[in-house]
Amino acid sequence: MKIIKYVVPCMLIICLFAAGCAHIPFLGRRESQVGIASYYGREFHGKRTASGEIYNMRKYTAAHRTLPFGSIVRVTNLSNGRSIKVRINDRGPFVKSRIIDLSYGAARKLGIIESGIAKVRIDVLSR
Repeated sequence: MKIIKYVVPCMLIICLFAAGCAHIPFLGRRESQVGIASYYGREFHGKRTASGEIYNMRKYTAAHRTLPFGSIVRVTNLSNGRSIKVRINDRGPFVKSRIIDLSYGAARKLGIIESGIAKVRIDVLSR
């Protein structure tokens, strides 16, 4: 009986410690990135993306170098405040100074078709 008196509290402390060490993604922190966005359109419409999906220039998708396929990010155009949620389905951009390539549809919604590029903030919503 004496052993149980000490084992149960010890086990409880160990469980609480282990739970505190567990990694819970996106709890209390937000991943974001600021940089230049560009877009790609007609020349890639109907072709396969790096994820194997067929690119549709009208959908709200994007290419990112490192985020997992299927990640959802909010992209905010810092010059006009417009924002949109896009799904990562491709790899790129291949221009070193850029952080994301948007589909034509996403770029149009953000108002960057005329300029071709814009300074944006990317907030990761889910991976």
